[in-house]
Amino acid sequence: MTRVMDMLKINVLVLCVLVFAKAHAQGTDLFRAEYTYFPQSKSDNSFRRFRTFANVPLKVGEGTYVVPFLEYRNVEYIVKDDFILTDFGSDRYESYEVGLGYTFPMKNNWRFGARIGILVASNFDEGKAKSDDYFLTGSVYFIKSEKNREDGGKPWRLVLGVQYATTAGRPFPLPYLNYFRELNDSWSFTLGVPKMNLKYRFNEKNNVQLYARLDGFYANIQNDEPTTRGVAEDVSMTIAMIGPGYEYNFTKHISAYIYAGYTFINDIRLRDNNGDDVVTLNDTNTFYSRVGLKFKI
Repeated sequence: MTRVMDMLKINVLVLCVLVFAKAHAQGTDLFRAEYTYFPQSKSDNSFRRFRTFANVPLKVGEGTYVVPFLEYRNVEYIVKDDFILTDFGSDRYESYEVGLGYTFPMKNNWRFGARIGILVASNFDEGKAKSDDYFLTGSVYFIKSEKNREDGGKPWRLVLGVQYATTAGRPFPLPYLNYFRELNDSWSFTLGVPKMNLKYRFNEKNNVQLYARLDGFYANIQNDEPTTRGVAEDVSMTIAMIGPGYEYNFTKHISAYIYAGYTFINDIRLRDNNGDDVVTLNDTNTFYSRVGLKFKI
C-alpha cells in the first residue's frame, strides 16, 4: 500500500511539473521577465531563478498565426547542507527552449493551438551541451473563449489539451484543463493547473489575488554525482504554494507583479537514470517569492 501511494505521488508530481512547464503555451503573454527566490527552512540551502521568454505571433491568415517561442532560465540552487551521502558540487543550471506554435480559429468561438519544441537543460559542467541535455516537448490545445457574449453574460474561457515532454520520463501525453470566469466587474476566478486564483480588481491599474500554484525545474547533471544510494543523473524540483499576489498595470499591455507565499509541497531531489530518487535535498515547506514584468496581448 505504501509503494502504491508513493507511485501515485510521483505521477501526480510529474503531471504538475509538466503542466507548469507548458501552460504558458496557450497564454496571452508575449514577453515576460521574472526573478524567483525562496530560502529553505531548517536549511542553509537556497534557490534563485531568473526566467524570461518571448512569443512572437506571425499572422499567416485570417485569425491564423505561426508563433516562434524562445525561453531562457538560469537557476542557482545552492546546497550547503551536509548530506553525508554525497558531496554535491553542482549549483548552477541553465535551460534554453526553442519552440514553434500554430493556432487558428474554429467554429463557435473555439480555437486550436499546438506547439513543438526542443529544450536543453543542464548544469553544463563540460561547457557544452551533451545528448542527455536535450528533451522534446509538445502540446495540443482547444480553447473556448467567450469574451463578448451576445446574451450579456460575464466572460469566461475554457482550455482543454494534452502535453508531452521527455523530461517527465513517462512515454505518454498528459491532460491539461483550465477554466476562467468573471463574476462581476471586480471579481474573477481561475480553476485548474498550474494556477488557481481568486482575483479582486480595484481599478484598471491595481488588482490583488489569493492564489495556489505549482512551480519547479528539471536539469541533467553532466558529470553524474555518485552516492551510496546510487548515481544521481538529474536534479528535479516540484513545489506547490499558496499566498497573496499583487499586480500593477502601467498600461493595458504592460504589467508588474509580485507574489509571496508558503509552500505546501517542497520536493527537491537528485534522481537516477530510471527516475528513482537517490537523495532528497529538501522537503521542508518554506517561504516563496516572485517578482516580474510582462507584456501581454
